[in-house]
Amino acid sequence: MDTATADVTLRPFFCGVTSMPERRRDAPSRGVIVLDGVANDDLHEPRCAVKRLLVNVLEQDECRVAIIEDGALLEYYLEDTGERSLLGNIYLGRVVNIEPGIQAAFIDIGESKSAFIHVSDLMPAYAGANGIPFEKFADRSTNGREKMLIQDILRKGQTVLVQVSKDSIGHKGPTVTSYVSLPGRYLVLLTGMSRSGVSKKIDEPKQRERLRKIADSFPPVEYMGVIVRTAGANQVKKDLDRDLRYLQQVWHGIVDNAGSEKSPLLVYQESDLVIRTIRDLFDPEVEEILVDSEEVALHVKDFLRSLMPRYASRVKYYQSTTPLFYRFNIEKEIDNIYDRKVPLASGGSLVIDETEALVAIDVNSGKYRKEKDLEKTAVLINCEAAVEIARQLRLRDLGGVVICDFIDMVEAKNRRAVERVVREQIKKDRSKTWFSRMSRFGIIEMTRQRLRPSKDRVSREVCPCCSGRGTIRSARSSATGILRQLKRGLGDRRNQEAVVLVGDEVLDVLVNQMRDELSKLEHRSGKKVVIRRENGYGTEQHSVQFR
Repeated sequence: MDTATADVTLRPFFCGVTSMPERRRDAPSRGVIVLDGVANDDLHEPRCAVKRLLVNVLEQDECRVAIIEDGALLEYYLEDTGERSLLGNIYLGRVVNIEPGIQAAFIDIGESKSAFIHVSDLMPAYAGANGIPFEKFADRSTNGREKMLIQDILRKGQTVLVQVSKDSIGHKGPTVTSYVSLPGRYLVLLTGMSRSGVSKKIDEPKQRERLRKIADSFPPVEYMGVIVRTAGANQVKKDLDRDLRYLQQVWHGIVDNAGSEKSPLLVYQESDLVIRTIRDLFDPEVEEILVDSEEVALHVKDFLRSLMPRYASRVKYYQSTTPLFYRFNIEKEIDNIYDRKVPLASGGSLVIDETEALVAIDVNSGKYRKEKDLEKTAVLINCEAAVEIARQLRLRDLGGVVICDFIDMVEAKNRRAVERVVREQIKKDRSKTWFSRMSRFGIIEMTRQRLRPSKDRVSREVCPCCSGRGTIRSARSSATGILRQLKRGLGDRRNQEAVVLVGDEVLDVLVNQMRDELSKLEHRSGKKVVIRRENGYGTEQHSVQFR
């Protein structure tokens, strides 16, 4: 045996907000410069209750946006600039295949993968239509989602106006819907409705009535209905009217392009991550928007001037030798997003496992021993965990089915108390989330709207050693498996020798711990076994060659 060692523009497609400008790299480092000539010392030192929106776009490959309050990371968004997101884009598509068995169709939208549309996302107005039936978009008599078969609505080669509702995930193409929506800062224009409405998240009766009256006073938007967003709850009619005029301009451009061009065609491109985040998340509580690129800062300032002019002065250009996210001590917290274990302040912890089928979150008490009563301990840690679970769902952008295994509680009133905490925290989430009541085993099931792959799936690759399982075979187990292969292969009369290529750990087990077994195998078979080290092989990797 041998060993060896913002402006609306018409282009080839219609773009509601122009994309981010090119980034300059030659600006001198002189601390923080506030736009419009304000002194460079104007950046506040971190203090309690200051809410900031941070935009990091200096690196070529990634665009990152974070919202922090009192030093804590509240929201974090990441976009790979090399992989363009299609979410929110509106296309003039062409039907390429209809699948009656799953009541769905595949739409060519001009991208690398065909888009998927289910019959529930398809307007019945398309039945028998030639072209885009804009005149029926707000007709409630045809937009009721009665039980119609997709083969009775669509035909191969038909043109449809669709919007991407879910990005491509893995090998799946994007999911689209014919119920198009255009979000503004305070309002949303929606097809499939002919009246105005108010977001369900605005639950104060007087506020809802005031906003409904304002919305009803707006001139009708052709083919669309109007919904007041949560961000518009405290806004006056002047601000809502400005937002409506902007959205009308965008919509009219889409209608013009969809009626004059051949499919497939991109007719509206959703804003980039920076503008999209500011549009959806900025509120008067955000005291500063710090951007580490001068061009992007000016771009953001122009956008705010068009929609929220009174807040444009809050945009500031951050320029320093210290990177923006390090300046506010959130880089480490962002790295922790990818950790499996999340510590709680009490000494307990969460363990988060994301699988193909679901996300499992386990709550552990850890070192918490302050309460003498086990039930009180469970309630305190579960309530703390409920807050952190809701935060982690947003930070990691987890979606699909989520199973939360809380510490068991005997009393029903305590289980209801934890449920209330979960309910209150879920209200802060912009994604649609549904959850069940806690079972007697301490389990809460929920589903969270999945629009994009989670951050773990976007910026991480499957481990080449464990293939995503999270564990690898031990060196001894691999060596035992190799012995089985050798016994079978050397029993073949055609084979006179075996060459085994393994990594260092398996080599050590075979040569030292299993030397006797290998010697006996050689003696019984009368054949030679050669074991060689292969650089880069792990415990699960090996090669056995017979000759």
